[in-house]
Amino acid sequence: MSRQADSPSLSDAVMARCDELAAVSEEPGCLTRRYLTPPAKIVHQRLAGWMTDASLTPRVDNAGNLIGRLSGRGTRRVLLIGSHLDTVPNAGKYDGVLGVLMGLAVAERLRGEDLPFHLDVVGFSEEEGVRFSKPYLGCSALSGDFLPEWLDRRDAAGVSMRQAIADFGLDPDAVGSCIYDPADVLGFIEPHLEQGPVLEHAKLPVGMVSGIAGQSRLRVAFHGAAAHAGTTPMDRRQDALLCAAQFVTAVRARALSVEGLRATVGSVRVTPNAPNVVAAAAELSLDVRHAEDAQRESAVRDLIAAGHEAAASEGARFEVLEETSQSAVLMDHKLSSLLRESIEECGGPPTSILSGAGHDAVIMAGRFPVSMLFLRHPGAVSHHPDERVEAEDVAVGIDVLTRFVLRLARQLRSTA
Repeated sequence: MSRQADSPSLSDAVMARCDELAAVSEEPGCLTRRYLTPPAKIVHQRLAGWMTDASLTPRVDNAGNLIGRLSGRGTRRVLLIGSHLDTVPNAGKYDGVLGVLMGLAVAERLRGEDLPFHLDVVGFSEEEGVRFSKPYLGCSALSGDFLPEWLDRRDAAGVSMRQAIADFGLDPDAVGSCIYDPADVLGFIEPHLEQGPVLEHAKLPVGMVSGIAGQSRLRVAFHGAAAHAGTTPMDRRQDALLCAAQFVTAVRARALSVEGLRATVGSVRVTPNAPNVVAAAAELSLDVRHAEDAQRESAVRDLIAAGHEAAASEGARFEVLEETSQSAVLMDHKLSSLLRESIEECGGPPTSILSGAGHDAVIMAGRFPVSMLFLRHPGAVSHHPDERVEAEDVAVGIDVLTRFVLRLARQLRSTA
């Protein structure tokens, strides 16, 4: 695929900046950057400096989102581009932050253009849900979906979200001021690693997202009875861990029974977690995803029933502690058409991909038109230090996004 002459230098800058921000971490020797921890402040300072150098005006809202504006002429309308700045523990360099830095590169290329709208490069403060066990905090504030009761959630150290926001120098009671008026927003486009193998197998640098799979997240628990491992007969035990093992097996079997279904138990906490004691309790996570909400919801119902069945077989008790869900999301038709044309203009086929991972675009789609550009992800290893992206693919992505913005500008001028 073709790219403009300055794309390689811009992509080299993006890669260097990804390296620089990857060194800003809570932990030595690996990248961990949770919501509004001190490293987030350092990232804001460096990004704000780069934004200022590119003629953007940076600001931080009361949810901790960093936003740099390339001002358009005489308008309230705005196009948003970006992704998130937080990470999972022991993360890779590119998930989230790559999309923010690519948005900045597009703004650098477009400064001096007489755009009929503002271009806001957004670095969402939180997407991963690590610190407060609640994902999408940053984009929820922009979209108006942030709930005040979330401020009372506490992290593992007992710090409330309210206190974390205040400690960052922001006003937790003014998170409502972060909201963008949907009447002003032309759309949100999120560049992101694919986090999968489709583009790599197709030997393509970029692709467009057709939709994002719906997702259900649950915390469940089995309650049995602690007992001595040496003196309690095998047929008289209420082993919560055995119930959990049966449940994990049922989860995998249910996922294999439906094309496109993903179901995962990624976390198990056992009590008392001692080698010579029958487990009294086991708490598990459950993550279920599918492009069709009906399939996902059916799987969740079946797996809850399987949990009760596993518990009953051991004389134990099964409980759903927490359940949240996010419906499947389709990309906006008009924005996706512009993105398709921009990819074609660069000489590539507009390959469509369904995303199985959640993104900020999930929440933004509830209020605004959204679209996503995926970049090839060599090895498809994400949420891990082995995460990779090639500078040449970043250059193509910057070119596609620049053409996308200019196409939108021409479209608006022609209808004005």
